[in-house]
Amino acid sequence: MLKLNFHPSGRHFLQIPGPSPVPDRILRAMSLPTIDHRGPEFGALGLELLSKIQKIFKTENPVIIYPASGTGAWEAALANTMSPGDKVLMFETGHFATLWHKMALRLDVQPEFLGLPGYEGWRHGVQAGMIEARLKEDTHHELKAVCVVHNETSTGVTSDIAAVRQAIDAAGHPALLIVDTISGLASADYRHDEWGVDVTVSGSQKGLMLPPGISFNALSPKAIEASQQAKLPKSFWAWDEILEANKNGYWPYTPSTNLLYGLNEALDMLLDEGMDQVLARHQRWAAGVRAAVEAWGLEIQCQDPSVYSPVLTGVVMPEGVDADAVRKIIYERFDLSLGMGLGKAKGKMFRIGHLGDCNDLTLIATLGGCEAGMKLSGVNLKGSGVTAALDYFAANPLNAGKR
Repeated sequence: MLKLNFHPSGRHFLQIPGPSPVPDRILRAMSLPTIDHRGPEFGALGLELLSKIQKIFKTENPVIIYPASGTGAWEAALANTMSPGDKVLMFETGHFATLWHKMALRLDVQPEFLGLPGYEGWRHGVQAGMIEARLKEDTHHELKAVCVVHNETSTGVTSDIAAVRQAIDAAGHPALLIVDTISGLASADYRHDEWGVDVTVSGSQKGLMLPPGISFNALSPKAIEASQQAKLPKSFWAWDEILEANKNGYWPYTPSTNLLYGLNEALDMLLDEGMDQVLARHQRWAAGVRAAVEAWGLEIQCQDPSVYSPVLTGVVMPEGVDADAVRKIIYERFDLSLGMGLGKAKGKMFRIGHLGDCNDLTLIATLGGCEAGMKLSGVNLKGSGVTAALDYFAANPLNAGKR
């Protein structure tokens, strides 16, 4: 039998930017006995969940919950709003934007990819001006949607979604705005209704602190209207049957009951703490980690401080240093998992996750493992990132919320 719990002592440090560590409180909730998904108790649970999740997306509109990964929710967003051959505008900010582009091609949607050139383009956020200019050229309104990633997990860049909406409006274009906030939800500020998003895609395994296996589509009335005309084939992903069943707290298929127990517990944790507090602690953790990177004398993957991610920080290795080799040493010597560089960033950087079930000492230990591992790898560090982070956290306290 595969041996998964192989760590000799202490807990493994899972500091990738998702899946994030699952709190014991959520694991206990998921361990409750499975109930009848057609029974009255489940209906009450479903209605409660569907109400609470709207508060996380900051929407008064429906939120679809799927038993699927975030990739499934990407497909659902396109399948419910597009017809074969429809053109969409996508902006390349990193590896996950490129995967979404690849999916569109597989679904017989015609994506047009905008972006800044080369690897350096992956160090900046969405350029709303480029989107506005392209939409103004599209005088026949052939582009049916603009698809962007809010928090690009591969790079640590959080794009300005409100600016994208303003660009679409300034162009006078009817395109839908579809946004991936799989890694941003419940960690970075996100406002589905206020920012005029038509479909928001998200997942369970990041800021919601759950295992993988749940994903979401938050909708707008315009998106629901578009779905009634869309011709891409869909059955499992179809919104209409789910929305109808959700009216009474149910689903048209067997839902992931025990994951929904966990989701309910996660939502209680977040809402009891207060979303303003949740977002503030993520910003604070990110600032402390960036202070460490600066003290090391290394570059942050994101080159624009205005869009630094509160979810993760990409640490760029000096020229000639293989970031994956550094990660391997850190994993083997200190039982610490870090995110690898993906796509154009492979081997150039590693990613430190600072989201979800974390605290100051978790990150101090993480930075200690990084610092020791880089020294063992021969990386020349300017100073101590651990000390810099300690100083930052000490000088910038945050009142602890209820957990």
